[in-house]
Amino acid sequence: MDFDFSEDQVMIRDSARRFLEKECPKDKIRELKEDEKGYDPELWSRMAEMGWMGLILPEEYEGTGMNFFDLTILMEEMGRNILPAPFFDTVALCSLPILEYGTSEQKKRFLPKIACGEEIWTLALTEPSASYEPSGVELRATSLQEDYVLEGTKLFVPYANVADRLLVVARTSQEGITVLIVDAGSQGIKTEVIPTTAHDKQCEIVFDKVMVPKDNVLGEVGKGWEIVEFLLQRVSVLKCAEMLGGAQFVLEMANSYAKERVQFDKPVGSFQAIQHKLAEVFINVEGLRHLVYEAAWNISTGSPSRLLTSMVKAKANEVYQQTCIQGVKVHGAIGFTEELDLSLYFLRTKASEFMLGDTGFHRERIAVELEDYQPLFVSV
Repeated sequence: MDFDFSEDQVMIRDSARRFLEKECPKDKIRELKEDEKGYDPELWSRMAEMGWMGLILPEEYEGTGMNFFDLTILMEEMGRNILPAPFFDTVALCSLPILEYGTSEQKKRFLPKIACGEEIWTLALTEPSASYEPSGVELRATSLQEDYVLEGTKLFVPYANVADRLLVVARTSQEGITVLIVDAGSQGIKTEVIPTTAHDKQCEIVFDKVMVPKDNVLGEVGKGWEIVEFLLQRVSVLKCAEMLGGAQFVLEMANSYAKERVQFDKPVGSFQAIQHKLAEVFINVEGLRHLVYEAAWNISTGSPSRLLTSMVKAKANEVYQQTCIQGVKVHGAIGFTEELDLSLYFLRTKASEFMLGDTGFHRERIAVELEDYQPLFVSV
């Protein structure tokens, strides 16, 4: 494994950082918290012009044909700037499974529109149980001639309030789960934004006898959970890269404040208690970085690891939250106030933790994987 960035990857990182710092400063992020859409359409268009939406898509679909590790770097920069936009939902949650499981017609029809920023997509997976197990899918898709009829509710669907299309995970039989491509403007769909502390546009969608053509099945009927597992193994790593970027920036903010804030005629960073907190955070963030990069590298080389993915997500959930907590402590009482940029990151830690499986969920998966684990190196 070689985690040194290539020239192209350095360019992706640096150009993304410059662009986001200029076009999406923290004041704009605060404004978008109260915005009805939750994102800036003009900023979305400029992101598309830079090729971000099609970064990992082949050129035949208007993409740039780069690899998964390249997308991981971009996601890290977006997390560093906590970009409020449906990029992760459109590109990671939806374009990747379409690219992997879609028919030729589906790829030609949908992927160029995603790459050009013409359409916003999102994944409707979780329900009131908030489970990432097959048993948690209760929304029914009943076969009726040439269509499926959807009835049920999905919760915590990100940016469904502005989505053009949805990937809906539905139950088509007692044991069978199917993923359907659904027009978000279809008759019978009711979308409502759920109030959250992070103002991150999590939505409830009610499907009331929504008709979906059978041609809109993604993959095979009854085998949709394979697509969900595909997402859990790959897209979880991208979410962790986003969390890594946020944790890294919080560490930098805390470190800078410790050098600047003077108490008892000394910078607070000169006190051992503060030094220990920052050292611990630094170790945790660097450890998370290694896991994220290793998991992304494995996926890029065609060898994703379910064990490693769950390790990364469990680690990221804890590191991101603890980094923000320690950052607040370093700042003292002012660390709890909304006027500090730190609060923008802190409010997102819980939403990131529960998306694609919380710590408990991934620890259980790690335990299962360890039953058959074979170490790469065995001492004699």
